[in-house]
Amino acid sequence: MIRPLTRILFCAALAAALVPAQTANPKQPQPKSQKELEAIQAIFQAPDPDARIAAAKELVTKFADTEFKATAFYVGAFSYQQKGDLENAIVWAEQAVEADPKFYGAMLMIANALALRTQEFDLDREEKLGRAEKLAKQAMELINSAPKPRPDITDEQWEGAKKDFLAQAHEALGLAALARKNYAACASELGTAASLASQQDPSLMVRLANCQIHSGKIDEALALLDKVLNDPNAVPQVKNVAAQLKVDANKKKAEAAK
Repeated sequence: MIRPLTRILFCAALAAALVPAQTANPKQPQPKSQKELEAIQAIFQAPDPDARIAAAKELVTKFADTEFKATAFYVGAFSYQQKGDLENAIVWAEQAVEADPKFYGAMLMIANALALRTQEFDLDREEKLGRAEKLAKQAMELINSAPKPRPDITDEQWEGAKKDFLAQAHEALGLAALARKNYAACASELGTAASLASQQDPSLMVRLANCQIHSGKIDEALALLDKVLNDPNAVPQVKNVAAQLKVDANKKKAEAAK
């Protein structure tokens, strides 16, 4: 059930427009030369994750003082995430935050990745979950105060984008609560994430249903699971999990009725 932790479709044109929107830093980065500009463009024109990572590495290596360093590291982190390599995604996102402490997009990526990959018996479990929660809450504060990144984006579009970013923050908090088996908090946070997101993500809905089942909200969980099972965009793996959860939920409902 690992999925991309961002809901932004990563085509070149959209990425170029929205990556700068993921920082509360009001200063827009500017290239210092034509060669630097070409190196930046190469990142967004790269055809696949490996090519984007290589282009991002080239930019930060050849142009050490580039103002696009945080963006390059974030794009690299996103690309590693697409490859299923959460370890390197976290490493690169951390460098994005180091380059720009207000880059809430990278904070959200780290928070979600940490919450997803933390296991019950990890010795540093509480440290990782605590960092995930701290970053998610910090990102929320930055999102709420973030200036509109471009004048051609309408206020309505910007408010919608901010809601999607906030949804990711609540999702990270919900995943951290799930890792702690605090199902009531998980259901609350993931429910908020689902209500804020512009598009419903089937895997989030399945996790939310799981927490609702554990919290005794069986009917709400069953309604969500039916939505997932009837969603033509839900992948088979997620539907299989939803089907099994539905069986479990119906069993609990029958037991409670006895």
